[in-house]
Amino acid sequence: MSTRSRRTFQQLITLPDPAIPLAETALLMACEEYPQIEISPYLDQLDEMAAVVRSKMRAGDSPLDTINTINNVLFDVLGFRGNKENYYDPRNSFLNDVLERRVGIPITLSAVYLEVARRLPFPIVGIGMPNHFLVKYADRSQEFILDPFNRGDILTREDCATRLTQSYGGPVALSERFFSGVTHRQILVRMLNNLKAIYVDAQAYDKGLAMVEMLLLAEPADPQQYRDRGLLHRLLRHFEMAARDFERYIKLAPDAKDGQKIQEELQELRRIQATMN
Repeated sequence: MSTRSRRTFQQLITLPDPAIPLAETALLMACEEYPQIEISPYLDQLDEMAAVVRSKMRAGDSPLDTINTINNVLFDVLGFRGNKENYYDPRNSFLNDVLERRVGIPITLSAVYLEVARRLPFPIVGIGMPNHFLVKYADRSQEFILDPFNRGDILTREDCATRLTQSYGGPVALSERFFSGVTHRQILVRMLNNLKAIYVDAQAYDKGLAMVEMLLLAEPADPQQYRDRGLLHRLLRHFEMAARDFERYIKLAPDAKDGQKIQEELQELRRIQATMN
């Protein structure tokens, strides 16, 4: 990503949340992997998708009618689907790739759903269920929880509880916060954390480091990101930068459970640096 793109990303993600343009900011994230991409054609695609949905809507449609129309356009007509075969492919997490390939993971397919709904306009919000992002329509009399990863399936809260039990291998107490709408910043941070984990697991530490750099633009006071950036710098043999990040982490989170371990890492880094001078 160019310095200019990162600066624009920082400007957008630090706006008051209702002003953060979800699709544009997510596409700026993709500039990290694809420095030459143009953002406006992808925004045009979302406009066109919403226009197709709008053309199929009728006066007096109920919320459920509108949901069925969105689902029909996105999943039947346009062919968006969850990538169950290669879930951890990084392309599933970049919005430009998702729009081109029409394949993604729960959070990026939810981002497409949210952006199409916003253009109608139709009040859909993201909900940050553990391990599986969803979206929701709710008014005073009804609630529809939708799973864009599975063709917009409508779920009950009991369905969500069953999925959590399956995911964690045992009963999980449902929390109301699981069903609360999340902010655009929270969605973008979750997308970046997903990419960070994918890259670290693949030992692509330089790309993982880039994701942490962007997370710190979004959440500059998050101690965990300084710790993780320090660990990545250490793996990349950037010893001085690793030491600075560990010092920052210890200062920001003096009571952290892993504080002693990070202090030992810091001491080892200082020993290594001393031998290099």
